[in-house]
Amino acid sequence: MKLKKEAMAGTLESNDILITIDDGNGISIELESSVKKQFGKQIEKVIRETLKELDVENAKVTAVDKGALDYTIKARVAAACFRAAESTEYNWS
Repeated sequence: MKLKKEAMAGTLESNDILITIDDGNGISIELESSVKKQFGKQIEKVIRETLKELDVENAKVTAVDKGALDYTIKARVAAACFRAAESTEYNWS
């Protein structure tokens, strides 16, 4: 998936994560979270796995976590990617 523009998904509400994604050189992730010491590696792992599943090879990701669980992180990253790619070809299976 080729990202065409900057896009966002999520909120700054409790138990959510705000993902901002744009085209980049390789994959870079900037994470802000109050639980970064405990769960930072897991959050980044979920972001990287989701990008890989969507065939995104170049992305600059900024994530502001407010206690999101893995499935929420995955959904927000996917939504931001589809918005950034201006794609409507969703495969939810």
